[in-house]
Amino acid sequence: VCGNGLKGNIIYKCESRDWKSIENNCVLEVIDKLTSTYSVVYSTFYGTNFIIKCIFNFQDFLKTVDIIISDNVSNTWSILENKTSIKLLRAIEDISDRLTENGEIYKTSIQLIRATVTNSFNLTSSLPNSTTEIVIPQVPQATNITIIIFTTLDNVLPTHGSNDSRKSDVRINGDVVVVKVDNKMINNISFTFDITNQSLGNPQCVFWNFILDNWDSTGCEVKRNNIGNTTCECNHTTSFSILMSPFHMDPTHRRTLDYITYIGVAISMASLIICLIIEIIVWKSVRRNDTSYMRHVSIVNIAVSLLIANICFIIGAAIAEQEQPTLAGRCSPAVFFMHFFYLALFFWMLMSALLLFYRTVMVLSQMSRAKMMAIAFIVGYGAPLLIAAITVASTAGQENYISKRDACWLNWYESKALLAFVIPALTIVAINLVVLAVVLYKILRRGVGAATQPDEKHALVVIARCVAILTPIFGLTWGFGIGTMVSQKQGIHVVFALLNSLQGFFILVFGTLLDSKSLSNAILHLMLYLT
Repeated sequence: VCGNGLKGNIIYKCESRDWKSIENNCVLEVIDKLTSTYSVVYSTFYGTNFIIKCIFNFQDFLKTVDIIISDNVSNTWSILENKTSIKLLRAIEDISDRLTENGEIYKTSIQLIRATVTNSFNLTSSLPNSTTEIVIPQVPQATNITIIIFTTLDNVLPTHGSNDSRKSDVRINGDVVVVKVDNKMINNISFTFDITNQSLGNPQCVFWNFILDNWDSTGCEVKRNNIGNTTCECNHTTSFSILMSPFHMDPTHRRTLDYITYIGVAISMASLIICLIIEIIVWKSVRRNDTSYMRHVSIVNIAVSLLIANICFIIGAAIAEQEQPTLAGRCSPAVFFMHFFYLALFFWMLMSALLLFYRTVMVLSQMSRAKMMAIAFIVGYGAPLLIAAITVASTAGQENYISKRDACWLNWYESKALLAFVIPALTIVAINLVVLAVVLYKILRRGVGAATQPDEKHALVVIARCVAILTPIFGLTWGFGIGTMVSQKQGIHVVFALLNSLQGFFILVFGTLLDSKSLSNAILHLMLYLT
């Protein structure tokens, strides 16, 4: 027996003296009646065998939805699994994506408007007991916009993740609006909702994230909370932590991470520019021996790679604020170059460690400067380019190259493309730590060779110190990055955003400023220039 308002049957199996449900064919009685009236295009709701019969046109589809979300069947929905209502929401969004003609449709609790807009857009609900208002202040070019307002969809949607119970202190306290915009460059949409239950407080502006399977407030915040209504404004922001984390975040916490990221990136880029200026000043004086020369080549390329990667990050963040990156072609180049240059940073760190290993352990071997340069550039840029290109080639066909979480970065859920960065980066960190341990053992056991020139000894010490400090910092940074993927603790996200955004500052301090000879030469050259 299915219960009141349902029709069908449930199959049980006796297991360990208990009856367990193994198949549920219950459907709403109103749906069963509709199936005898309309032709059939089946759309199965996962989690149950509940079937919606979507019919001849969108008018009929909305009529069906209007019936099954009405107030008089809300008790029946409470019996069904939460995933059923999410499947309904997905069907509504998918079908609205396929509309091609402009027009308006009105049902008892549903209002649909599709229109072509050129400048701005303003819509106020015409449904009974609803004054929901949607405002798009600026439309950069002719754009097709589809908006559907539901006054009773809150009867069926869960208030938490689709696997959680609807019985909670949280309520959907207003209309539900579906907005589909063909032009993804729109970056500011305002919603003003009537508050259904005035006794509830602490409003949040959220949308259903089908990837997280939960409500998400990413890019949305409460702008005004007046008596009787609440105004929400939605756009997209990107911090370093958002690139890695799949979790919903409190808006205040997100803003904190954004501030940390952008302030840190500004400091990082300024530090990298100072680092490159110092390298330009001392460049002539570092060419005296091969070890010193290759060390400075590595530092320059590390600084250039991170500087360009940070610029790409800012470009990607700007794109994410304007359009959904999962659908935006402009986001792909930013992700590719960000991926490439972040990897180049790690591979040039690897080259620094291998140079230290070569000059300390393989003391009897001599390699020409030209050969070392060729190997360094092939590994430093060739390997990242190969990895980045393979990542694009293996994921672009399925459109799973870019993240689908309002951030210009590598995809995680569908294709695991993010592993193409995480695995090489953490592997290099591990290799560098092993190399460092071997080199330190050799140095402590017998010291640097007696035949080694003082300038070369100094260069080796500087390389060892640089690798010994920067490798753990980079490893720790992206270790916290992995932590943001498995934990919602705010501290982990803050530490990751802080360490990641300040990498340029660390390179300046530990790669350049702690090199006493380079710093003194830079100061001397600067004084001579000023005088």
